[in-house]
Amino acid sequence: MNGTDPKSHLPKKPRLHSHAPPHSQPSNSIAPSDILSEFSHHDPSVARINNGSFGCCPSSVLSAQQHLQLQWLRQPDHFYYNQLQPGILRSRNIIKDIINADHVDEVSIVDNATTAAAIVLQHIAWAFAEGRFLPGDAAVMLHYAYGSVKKSVEAYVTRAGGYVIEVPLPFPVNSVDEIVQEFRKALELGKQNGRRVRLAVIDHVTSMPTVVIPVKELVKICREEGVDQVFVDAAHGIGCVDVDMKQIGADFYTSNLHKWFFCPPSVAFLYCRSSVKSSELHHPVVSHEYGNGLAIESAWIGTRDYSAQLVVPKVLEFINRFEGGIDGIKKRNHEAVVEMGEMLVKAWGTHLGCPLEMCSSMVMVGLPACLGISSDEDALKLRTYLRDKFHVEVPIYYREPKDGEVGPVTGYARISYQLYNKVDDYYKFRDAINELVDNAFTCSSLRN
Repeated sequence: MNGTDPKSHLPKKPRLHSHAPPHSQPSNSIAPSDILSEFSHHDPSVARINNGSFGCCPSSVLSAQQHLQLQWLRQPDHFYYNQLQPGILRSRNIIKDIINADHVDEVSIVDNATTAAAIVLQHIAWAFAEGRFLPGDAAVMLHYAYGSVKKSVEAYVTRAGGYVIEVPLPFPVNSVDEIVQEFRKALELGKQNGRRVRLAVIDHVTSMPTVVIPVKELVKICREEGVDQVFVDAAHGIGCVDVDMKQIGADFYTSNLHKWFFCPPSVAFLYCRSSVKSSELHHPVVSHEYGNGLAIESAWIGTRDYSAQLVVPKVLEFINRFEGGIDGIKKRNHEAVVEMGEMLVKAWGTHLGCPLEMCSSMVMVGLPACLGISSDEDALKLRTYLRDKFHVEVPIYYREPKDGEVGPVTGYARISYQLYNKVDDYYKFRDAINELVDNAFTCSSLRN
């Protein structure tokens, strides 16, 4: 589905496969005009092809959230004692069903995947501190792990005495096998000199550059190689890729609900496999619920706004207005972003950053080499320039060229596709880059 009327907006080519024909829509399906209304609070002048960073929330869900906020402010004692915990439990039950967990007790709601990472890594640090893990035992994580998660590994695991190994991943990526081979090498390194690999941190969808990681295969390898615990950081998981706890088999799995699941910021879930002792897991903010289980601890960490955690039923109501529910939305977003990515690389004579089967609702698109992107700073300044001059919002990634490469693509844009996006958003981006190329622009002009 698209954010506008296909007849009045979409060009004949390229046709988005994500647009189902009208006769195939169920009677309760949402109309294009309804989508426009649900996201009318977005700035209409901006081609926002960066849903991956901050997500989006429909107006109907925002209204429900505001109603809850006012209920709290009107009579907070009543809300706290009679509504808050039952409401959070309803949200946890919905998440439990969506992710195919065995029991609601395996699901806690926290404010962000970053908080979930802190919970898991604090748990690992205590294992070192209490002598269950030995100094020098290893933790393995991907080189493209999210920056804050890397910092959390440093703050908790390295400081506690763990030996951290980063799995180097190629980019562009040509196949799943490349990732599997590098991961196996890292596990072997972690087991050298009699060490044990105590933890593997695996992204489900890396943020930048974005690639879908074969999590089920990597978790299986971890089990075969005797890794103690596996934590899947899936900040982009729910609503973006298939999320099934029984199939994935990780000990811990977290995903934000405000990125691809239409919740307001900020809310995430942390799944903890039932085999992990819940008494050993604690929220890093200690409240009077300490010791009552992670889910209960997380449901009250002091006076704050819990409304984002309570609107999950309203979000599900919004999602179920679409054919196929969240799976249908996810499929259409994937097909649309791939088609837009292919349109862009054809226009610029470049390539995508990975095979189509390793793309989610986000795709890495190679930018023309003549733009002269030669550092992370160049990438950030070009992103700012696109925002300020062309009203295009898209993250830019710098890839350091390999020795001997001639005229390499060093800059990639991470484009997203979500319900509110229009084909014109991607044409606007294409035309902005074409204008820069035609004007012989290079990033050197942005350097002070």
